[in-house]
Amino acid sequence: MIDDFLIRAIMAGVIIALAAAPLGCLVVWRRMAYFGDATGHAALLGLALAMSFSMPLMLGVIVITAAMALTVTFATQRGTYAADTILGVFSHSALAVGLVAAAVLPGVRLNLLDTLLGNILTVSNTEIMWIGVGAAGILLVVKLFWRTLLNATLSSELLVAEGGSLLHDRLVFTLTLAFFVAMSMKLVGILLITAMLILPAAAAAPISRSPERMVVFTAIIGVLSVGGGIWLSWEADIQAGPAIIVTASFFFVLLNVFRR
Repeated sequence: MIDDFLIRAIMAGVIIALAAAPLGCLVVWRRMAYFGDATGHAALLGLALAMSFSMPLMLGVIVITAAMALTVTFATQRGTYAADTILGVFSHSALAVGLVAAAVLPGVRLNLLDTLLGNILTVSNTEIMWIGVGAAGILLVVKLFWRTLLNATLSSELLVAEGGSLLHDRLVFTLTLAFFVAMSMKLVGILLITAMLILPAAAAAPISRSPERMVVFTAIIGVLSVGGGIWLSWEADIQAGPAIIVTASFFFVLLNVFRR
């Protein structure tokens, strides 16, 4: 018999893996791994502020990560610095500010290990429900804007030629990604969220021949990584978040060797 908490963890992980699949492919195609780090690190500041002001934790995280996404988007749009420089500055600054805020703000009691590395094994039925609603919203947004997002990824000139707006595309993508970070930080923690986005997509790339097929393969690899990681966590008595990422890394190596 499988314990109830393991079933809940697997359900939550599968939902997150499905929502991460199209976003992870877009992150890989656009070379925006640092953006995931920046929004993930900003989530720590959101948690600290939410606890200090007695706000719902998810609301605090969504507000701060969305603010980070908007700030980075407009800062990149100005072109004063290269995109990777801006993302590097914001990523590490957000983590440092979050750690300082967690230490000095009144009423903040964070388990930093669970916050940074995640603890999916403690997910509740209510949290699964909200994760499911959030994932459905993310997938709906991606479905509605898929052609625009894909065109902007392939060529900004193509997007503009079809009457689209590059700024609008960036806002849709970055805000959706920020919402995903807020929704999934309990799965693998804020330090490993970017790995959850990138590794399944990178593993799927060698065996994919079209964007849509890559999204499907990414979802399958993500689901298998969650299941294998939770099993590894249970058998080896280790943190579930890192175990999931280790499993995803295994698939990345395996599929690249298989392709060769």
